[in-house]
Amino acid sequence: MKVLDKNGENLNLMALNFGPSHNATHGCLRYLAALDGETIVASVGEIGYLHRGFEKMAEQGTWQMVLPYTDRLNYCSAILNNVGYAKAVEKMLGVEIPERAKVLRVIVSELSRIFDHFVCVAAACVDLGALTNFWYFFDSREEGLVLWEKLTGARLTNSYARIGGLYRDTYSGFEEDVEKLLKMCEESLRDVHKILDCNRIFLDRTSGIGAISPERALAWGWTGPCLRATGAAFDLRKDEPYYDYETYDWEVVTGTKGDVYDRLMVRLGESEESIKIIRQAIRRLQPGPINIDNPKIRVPERERVYQDMEALIGNFKTVAEGIRIPAGEFYDSSEAANGELGFTLISSGAGKPWRIKVRPPCFTQFAAFHELVEGGQIADSIAVLSSINIIAGELDR
Repeated sequence: MKVLDKNGENLNLMALNFGPSHNATHGCLRYLAALDGETIVASVGEIGYLHRGFEKMAEQGTWQMVLPYTDRLNYCSAILNNVGYAKAVEKMLGVEIPERAKVLRVIVSELSRIFDHFVCVAAACVDLGALTNFWYFFDSREEGLVLWEKLTGARLTNSYARIGGLYRDTYSGFEEDVEKLLKMCEESLRDVHKILDCNRIFLDRTSGIGAISPERALAWGWTGPCLRATGAAFDLRKDEPYYDYETYDWEVVTGTKGDVYDRLMVRLGESEESIKIIRQAIRRLQPGPINIDNPKIRVPERERVYQDMEALIGNFKTVAEGIRIPAGEFYDSSEAANGELGFTLISSGAGKPWRIKVRPPCFTQFAAFHELVEGGQIADSIAVLSSINIIAGELDR
């Protein structure tokens, strides 16, 4: 490939294709790089190798039937997607969920955030050639998946939230299991910090690599840990609080340079803050209902359906016809692990969505990928891709 540089001289560049079958692109991403030796002169990213089809599939069933599809957006923190969607529909309906349901949603959301950050940092270290950190974090995450299975019946795609509340209440010993898991997560964080904080290879591979200013990050529409790594302290849990997040004692973690190092370290710091939030939420957990008492929204309990004619009729109408939401358009967002997860909901007044549009956080991150890698080395592009934590399920939704 021959092109002219800014001085009009010939450059003999090599075009190199990364992905979608490359290990670091996870089978779903592709970027084409024009190389001058080891330096990336230009890069073009491409999505579209997964074709999840979430937004069209959501139009086929009722509002409640959309929930299992949300699991398949960011599958590393599926419950955060459940909660974000249910919260959007509830705001559209103008309903308030019970206090116990709020606190439980905070607990499971922050646990999901920890697991997502652990996967991101663990996978990033593997892409850089370090395997030990991977096992430290995956041991803790595995214990978390066991807890998920006991609580929701599923390990990965949990479908735990419901419009108006939650699938079911906690089991006996839930609080003790959570505390045991938090202690394990703290130990994993200490071990990984010991390995990474003063590791010369890790610092050389991440410090100053793929840096972006807060102005450029905001111009690209970045949110979440990637934006906060630049020093911009924007977090929906603080700036547009929901579920009483403003009443919990925790801090927004930020970086300074917006490079690979800061993006990974911010995630570790946020995991520590999530542990603080969960412990406070456990202390707030009081007995009470976990679902709203509205038969037009919430499917009645199975025991009542088999014994009570009114409950049977309510179950049939809710399942067969769906929740009747007044016609209109509505947007709501929540702070997912990667940033702002937003849902634009359009209702025609029927029992199913007329249109659902998702605003996934990692879409804007990948849009700026070429800006982060151009002028850098080939190996650096792998580190950059790992640090922005692209989850293909929400990227190509």
